[in-house]
Amino acid sequence: MNPLIARIGHGLTAAVGIFALIAQLVLVIEGASVLITDDPPSLAERLRRFVLYFTIQCNLLAAVAAVSLMIKPDWNGAFWRVLRLDAVVGMIITGLVHWFFLRPLLDLQGWSYATDNLLHVVTPILVVLCWIAFGPRPRIDLRTGLLALIWPVAWMVLILVQGAVSGWYPYPFLDVGSQGAGPVAIAAVLIAVAMIVTGLLTAAAERRLPVWLAPDHPRSPRTSPAADSGPRGSRP
Repeated sequence: MNPLIARIGHGLTAAVGIFALIAQLVLVIEGASVLITDDPPSLAERLRRFVLYFTIQCNLLAAVAAVSLMIKPDWNGAFWRVLRLDAVVGMIITGLVHWFFLRPLLDLQGWSYATDNLLHVVTPILVVLCWIAFGPRPRIDLRTGLLALIWPVAWMVLILVQGAVSGWYPYPFLDVGSQGAGPVAIAAVLIAVAMIVTGLLTAAAERRLPVWLAPDHPRSPRTSPAADSGPRGSRP
């Protein structure tokens, strides 16, 4: 794979994601957003809620990962591996939950509609397509997968604790006040299972997708002696 093509793909993903985040932030500040209720809270409270949304955090992670890969298509590192896995898995969950559970509840128009689709549909698709097309691979191992669970678990705990204090929850299925503790607990478990299963499927898919590293990388199939003794696309 030509690194230039990879940079273009990751750059497009970063540009769309960053634009969507900025557009949503502007809507929140102006008060014209799906995040605003019939009784609009203060600007500080709107901004607090903005950063607590799982969608926003996923898009932030995806933007950071895409920018880093635009700079260096074979980026690596223990922390970065966790960030990228969280971004990919998180965006998959974001797209699925939005499409099947949240989209029917929304009635958006104009910029709110466009931004909502960028955050929940377009950017997740771009992230997954770039991960499939450009890698880099391999990047997922057991340690990375376990560490990647820290962020979603911490997010869930934070949401439930702040909701108990403030009475506000970002998603209806996590609203203890209206749904009750039992249904919310079930929803939390289902989300955790979905994250784990998606992570496992992502790891399994990575093992079957062609290895892609920069040609001058010491573990690249083009430079590794093992590449000459095994089938094309095998793991180094």
